[in-house]
Amino acid sequence: MDARDRLVEKLCESRELSASTVAAMRAVPRHRFVPEPHRDAAYQDRPLPIGREQTISAPHIVAVMTDLLGLSPGDEVFEVGTGRGYHAAVTAEVVGAGNVYSAEYRDSLAQQAHDCLVATGYAEVSVRTGDGREGWPEHAPYDRAYLTCAAPMFPPAVVEQVRPGGQLLAPIGNGTQVLVHATKRADGSLRRTRKGRVRFVRLR
Repeated sequence: MDARDRLVEKLCESRELSASTVAAMRAVPRHRFVPEPHRDAAYQDRPLPIGREQTISAPHIVAVMTDLLGLSPGDEVFEVGTGRGYHAAVTAEVVGAGNVYSAEYRDSLAQQAHDCLVATGYAEVSVRTGDGREGWPEHAPYDRAYLTCAAPMFPPAVVEQVRPGGQLLAPIGNGTQVLVHATKRADGSLRRTRKGRVRFVRLR
């Protein structure tokens, strides 16, 4: 059993995960998205630095978020905060790479993410440089949207671009952060559920 399989086995021991999430976590080579100086730690269950004071999320939080969103093949998904592209790749394993759209604030990280995604077989994931709070209206409406960085609230433009009945997930809070799962009602309001405390870098 290699390091990736051992990591996934540990994740499955500590929490219940759907079969699609487990398969996605097994499929994506996390080490390919980790900068060379930290690659030896790629299959440790912890966040790792990727430069510019940003991190690649710990595998367990990626698995939990993937599960909470209840992703299905063909879902159109918008991600705020591409980082190096690891979370987008996991999402792509479930919904299909051509259905994933991601915004990254920093041009250098967006380019690195694009390069990593292409090199690992996820070239159809769409990445743009820009303010993720604005969403990506050209590809809306989305079935799911999530943030990989903490925000004081769900960005209104992103909420607007999720279809009624769609779901959103984000770490919410400026100090203490809570992972909040929301379903968009027909009137545009959100039904929110708190999923526990988390710690993410802040939205830029």
